[in-house]
Amino acid sequence: MPAAPVGLRGGRRKGGGWRSKSGPRTSARGRLTDLSDCSRIWAAHGAHIGVHMTYVPTDEGWLYRVGHKDLCTRKIVGHAMGERMTRNLVIESLLRAVETTGSCIGLLHHSDKGSQYCSHEYRKMLDRLGMKTSMSGTGNCYDNAPMESFWATLKTELVFHRRFATRQQAIREITEYIEVFYNRQRIQKKLDYLSPVAFERRFYEQRMAA
Repeated sequence: MPAAPVGLRGGRRKGGGWRSKSGPRTSARGRLTDLSDCSRIWAAHGAHIGVHMTYVPTDEGWLYRVGHKDLCTRKIVGHAMGERMTRNLVIESLLRAVETTGSCIGLLHHSDKGSQYCSHEYRKMLDRLGMKTSMSGTGNCYDNAPMESFWATLKTELVFHRRFATRQQAIREITEYIEVFYNRQRIQKKLDYLSPVAFERRFYEQRMAA
């Protein structure tokens, strides 16, 4: 297994296997507190240089991950994985999210201040897509809690119970976890004990009926 990047310390969580378990206001510490129109908010977070790096160990080396999450449905709408953490990986996840959800004009894109999200190319793409930009406050480790929570769930229910021989094996299993299990089958208390896909379907059906 590859050594952890300098400055990061590995941990172990209890539990095993997959199991079911206008813009926003912010608090004085910068945390999102009002999601009154949460269907128009995405959170983006991924493996980047710094203390919020997220990665999966494989026998070939580290696999870096980035994802976009809809804060209304808690659905992972875009994700990408690769051998290196670059802005192209972040852009790949963003484009998958746009392809999945359709129109994103006026949508609020929330991220931390990682160099990939601050890059001119990425910010220019957000502008071209008509998205509004929101970023975490400096030193606020709680501001991107929704995406951090997903990565913790992924590790607890899958990664800590696997030894991946190759990056491709990790990509296949993580993709299956996200697209087959997490989005479509895993119920969540905050979604009225529905899966993200089922909650999304009900959300839009109620909107159309209103």
